[in-house]
Amino acid sequence: MLPAMNTLDTINGHRSIRKYLGDPIPDDDLERILHAATRASSSGNMQTYSMIVTKDPERKKTLWKLHFEQDMVLQAPLLLTFVVDWHRMNRWCRLSGTEPGYDNFLSFLVGFSDAFVAAQNAALAAEAMGYGICYMGTTLSSGPAIAKFLELPTSVYPATTLVIGRPDESPDIRARLPMDGIVHHETYEVPSDEDVRKTYEKREVEGWKRYMSFPELAAMIEESGVKNLAEVYTTLKYTKSENEEVSRELLELLESQGFFSGALEP
Repeated sequence: MLPAMNTLDTINGHRSIRKYLGDPIPDDDLERILHAATRASSSGNMQTYSMIVTKDPERKKTLWKLHFEQDMVLQAPLLLTFVVDWHRMNRWCRLSGTEPGYDNFLSFLVGFSDAFVAAQNAALAAEAMGYGICYMGTTLSSGPAIAKFLELPTSVYPATTLVIGRPDESPDIRARLPMDGIVHHETYEVPSDEDVRKTYEKREVEGWKRYMSFPELAAMIEESGVKNLAEVYTTLKYTKSENEEVSRELLELLESQGFFSGALEP
């Protein structure tokens, strides 16, 4: 068992780890991480999420492909996939003689929020115990395929995945946007153009430097002719066409999993 850290130290020391040692996580530590997740706040204390533990090397190979062949999926001993789960709640309601009304978009958002709050609890617990973690945004990008692979029934939807294991790297803590660009008091204060530029001023320099430190990314940036960090995001990393394509797939998955009942009716 690894030593626990102070909560604020854990939060302020967060780094996304992308290289892992293959050492297995002891069952006691895994149970502590899972238990921490279940202690998260949830709407109505309904806990409309589930956690799918993946340790089997062969199954991780498939998930590696679905997570865009990111090697940390193979290196780390543990993947935790957090899913929106109204299936369990709906079954319980019907077994108790009442008909649930949770086949709609609001219920999806409630479950999605529950899943992410639980995931963050698990992440903090793992980091406090000395493990490294990384959130996998590819859970959404590959949502339909992951749902099929994990055999998710109706009313269950993949939200996010945590990679967890002993770190095999010690990256610098990445800078965040300044507080005065994020915090609003009483109402939302629409920033001026000057305020927006000031908020992203340091990110422009630090982010560009970071991306240019990766040879493959640097070559891609130079070949594409992009001139600034914003163009890296919009032209290379998260393009409009890709966002729209994945959005269509996710909306279709939402419908097939039963979260669109009455959504488009007057």
